[in-house]
Amino acid sequence: MPSQAEERDVWTDEDGHEVVRLRPWKGEWDADDPHANFKSDVVGYGLLQPLETVRGMSRNLDIPESAIVRYVLARWASGGSGGLLEVGPVMVPRLWEPIAAAEGADSDEERLRAYHQLRQMISWLKIPLDDPTVYPPHKD
Repeated sequence: MPSQAEERDVWTDEDGHEVVRLRPWKGEWDADDPHANFKSDVVGYGLLQPLETVRGMSRNLDIPESAIVRYVLARWASGGSGGLLEVGPVMVPRLWEPIAAAEGADSDEERLRAYHQLRQMISWLKIPLDDPTVYPPHKD
């Protein structure tokens, strides 16, 4: 009879810690699958040996390998929320408006117009990143 670890990729050990088996995946999906790009990435990155990097970081930083893996997973998994916090809950809907309008019109001309509008909005947001002197420090 297979052990619990052999049956699943995630289980809880005797100390109550979750254990994850790292296995590459070679899946198949339909050409029109809306998640095809992500699935392709999962297959492609599955060809790498991430623990080589983790082991080096562990040695160089004196941090346990498991803590680094947990950090990487948590950081990646929460990246969308972090991005929202950085862009802001007001700006995300403003950036989405031209996209929604273009998709509603279902026109390549409107999609191109939306692209140019988004490009202008993002270039405006990038100004202080490209040139920090635009907003000089406040002097009391």
